[in-house]
Amino acid sequence: MDIKELGIAGSFAITPRQFPDDRGVFLESFRGDRLAEAIGHRLDVIQTNVSVSSKGTVRGVHYADLPPSQAKYITALSGSFIDFVIDIRVGSPTFGRWDSVLLDTVARRAVYLAEGLGHAICSLQDDSTVMYLCSATFNPAREHAINPLDPDLGLALPQGITPLVSAKDAAAPSLSQAAAAGALPRYEECLRFYEELASGA
Repeated sequence: MDIKELGIAGSFAITPRQFPDDRGVFLESFRGDRLAEAIGHRLDVIQTNVSVSSKGTVRGVHYADLPPSQAKYITALSGSFIDFVIDIRVGSPTFGRWDSVLLDTVARRAVYLAEGLGHAICSLQDDSTVMYLCSATFNPAREHAINPLDPDLGLALPQGITPLVSAKDAAAPSLSQAAAAGALPRYEECLRFYEELASGA
């Protein structure tokens, strides 16, 4: 299993080693001990989510209030997605920047993103299915969104994709509007929270 940090601190691409034979393929899709070596603490999986999306569906940009926010470990079970990690932590050196990873059933990569980061996916095929391992349960009162089509954010959707966005996400504020409203996590608060996780506090 190869784990590499992405261009946004606190996010990683995980590429498993696959073992194919005439029966199919076997792989370890998640290793808590190996991930802990990279992120500094064990990911305590509290909830798993599965979503199925038609081609062009864009889900996000989603994030949750800190603490506890919600760390996520995402992998494709069928089809393919572009997975976006967005730095929405006010005061971060990479605030407003994003990185992306192709999730599919060829390389079978996964993405981990720490608490306080924004997340979005874009489905590249009909009936694409993604699974999330989450560090906290869904709490609608603490969940927020940023419009994924915000031109200043500039998420690079693949050519030929007509984005299909929920009414809620389409009505969400831009990144600058969310920042002006004080609705975004602050970088120093996130760093303190990561230190607490690493210390086991």
